[in-house]
Amino acid sequence: MPVPTYDELMLPLLKLAAQDGAEHPIRDLRAQLAQQIELTPEERILKLPSGRQTVFDNRVGWACTHLRKAQLIDSPRRGCIRISPRGRKVLAENPPAINDIYLQRFDEYRQFKERTTPDERDRQNTVETTGTKQTTPDEMIRDAHAILEANLRDDLLDKIKQMDPGAFEWLVLRLLHAMGYGGSIKDVEGVPTGPDGGIDGLIKEDKLGLDTIYIQAKRWDNDNTVGREKIQAFQGALAGVGARKGVFMTTSSFTQQARTYVERLRDSKIVLIDGQQLAQLMIEHDVGVSIHQTFHLKRIDEDFFSEVEI
Repeated sequence: MPVPTYDELMLPLLKLAAQDGAEHPIRDLRAQLAQQIELTPEERILKLPSGRQTVFDNRVGWACTHLRKAQLIDSPRRGCIRISPRGRKVLAENPPAINDIYLQRFDEYRQFKERTTPDERDRQNTVETTGTKQTTPDEMIRDAHAILEANLRDDLLDKIKQMDPGAFEWLVLRLLHAMGYGGSIKDVEGVPTGPDGGIDGLIKEDKLGLDTIYIQAKRWDNDNTVGREKIQAFQGALAGVGARKGVFMTTSSFTQQARTYVERLRDSKIVLIDGQQLAQLMIEHDVGVSIHQTFHLKRIDEDFFSEVEI
């Protein structure tokens, strides 16, 4: 039989995770799953075109990702998963299959899917209603990249939330330096951090130090949003040091009242960066990430053939 798709693996994988309710190393579940679906040795070692990973391991990994985004499983530590109370409830309903459409019933999964591009969402809706994927190969590559990047943003935020507050403040300053602010990296590492009247650090706006940007960094969980009162306190701290420019970064999000308050400021400028924007900036400026694979898409060089007599 061909190697099942990642969505075909989600239900049997969830059932295996539910065997005893304990956490299981993913490598053990992969071995059990391969035996259960009777993969041949040849199918088990079939590699992706990159040659870095087997097709089966990759698809099990994506099945885990989708189940985790829907909160049917959780990952108590790296390389391990366990079924969640929601996952047990789903199995009690005895669904014939679990796929992307089934998982759309969960808010957390829909939010994950919405973090891809609008074009991708439109095409997903087309697939669900027509049963066909009306996209070109170029669009499919772009869409796959958007999904991979959305997953990377979530993974980055999970990693950042494990940092202590001081390390998070340091990360924010390193990111701003990578974006072109400040002088040398020593200037960034030498700034004061820690609680300081609502200011966690500062960085030069340019290499000459003509102006200074003050930083507030909050490493908070998603359910702890930053409200207007925190922004007002930050603005007050800026006024206390005679500053006009500030950046407020958080791993969570801002309330609409906080965003409206910032939009109406006249004498100072405060930029709000939430968790998803923070992770995206880290990806764009290569902070905390590295290139995993590179693909070169080539096309005909018309200029070459116009210069060559055939």
